[in-house]
Amino acid sequence: MSTEPFFLADCRARLAFDLLSNTWNAVVLWALRHGPRRPGELREHIGGISQKVLTETLRRLEFNGLVVRRAYAGSPPRVEYELTALGRTLLDPIEAFGAWAFDHGDEVMAAQDRSTSPSAGTSDGPSTHRPGSSA
Repeated sequence: MSTEPFFLADCRARLAFDLLSNTWNAVVLWALRHGPRRPGELREHIGGISQKVLTETLRRLEFNGLVVRRAYAGSPPRVEYELTALGRTLLDPIEAFGAWAFDHGDEVMAAQDRSTSPSAGTSDGPSTHRPGSSA
């Protein structure tokens, strides 16, 4: 058996997983799918995201070439964010993952409930490990 790592630090698959592992990255990309939006519009459209987290997410997406920031002079000045062509290529995978979540989310939540229920440590379940525990 080979001991060579399959997911090296510079592996492209790992890069893609890193991009989508941040919840807000995919949410913001999806929120921009119909065209440019101002940060305030994005916050209204996306529940539960703080201004700080939205700003960090937009900067990260811009750094990775997935969105473009456009500043417009005027009174008051305004800023819009829009998906780049590269950012648009992630919409299909995000949609597929969302469809999977819709189809299987109840199963995942049921498994989580079983794992955290008081009877999870009995012989009825294969694991007593709970997320966030050190065991």
